[in-house]
Amino acid sequence: MSAEIAARLRTMIEEGELPPGVRIDERAFCEVFDVSKTPLREALKVLVSEGLVLHRQYIGYRVAPLDLDELRATFETLHGLEATAGELAAQRLTDASMTRLERRHQAMIDAHAAGRRTDYFRINQEIHQLIIDGAANPVLAGIYASLMSKVHRARGAANADMLRWQESHEEHEAIMAALREPGRPRLAQVMRWHSENTAKEVLSVVERSLAEPAGRLANSKTAA
Repeated sequence: MSAEIAARLRTMIEEGELPPGVRIDERAFCEVFDVSKTPLREALKVLVSEGLVLHRQYIGYRVAPLDLDELRATFETLHGLEATAGELAAQRLTDASMTRLERRHQAMIDAHAAGRRTDYFRINQEIHQLIIDGAANPVLAGIYASLMSKVHRARGAANADMLRWQESHEEHEAIMAALREPGRPRLAQVMRWHSENTAKEVLSVVERSLAEPAGRLANSKTAA
């Protein structure tokens, strides 16, 4: 039971439903999960060991804050990886992978039209991963996965911004247009442009969150 609770809390943290710095109300989550405090605390200890949650005696548990400097450095590296993946995928992406990308893109459009932000966010990540896989470079894929694990939570925290959601949707349309072009000459450039725009918004949201009291964050509109 504690493993299941840990998995659910991890998803809530990574997708922004529990923002950085917010206090975890044990009583409320016991009611949400319909459990006693023992399995909840066991789950929270797991998340503490993973660095997603902080614990202070007599104060309780909070979602760990994000490191703005580390995020900036990570995004700077990701921009280059996204562009390199675009260059390689332009040459190596198979027809089968392109067909799957078209299907996932349509699923993302449907999620956007229905206002399903969490589904949109997950499919968005799947599309990026399909392009990375299409580059057929295991070293690049490994580095990308490691870096994305560092920014995934921050991206989830920024996912609630409705303006950025629309912008991201339009940028993914541009990525698909670049993928459909013969030879895909613009794919690397579009991938880097999208990465830079994402970083700008995510860093802005995180910077604002670090300046706000945790109580205000708890009431902010995060990914649903």
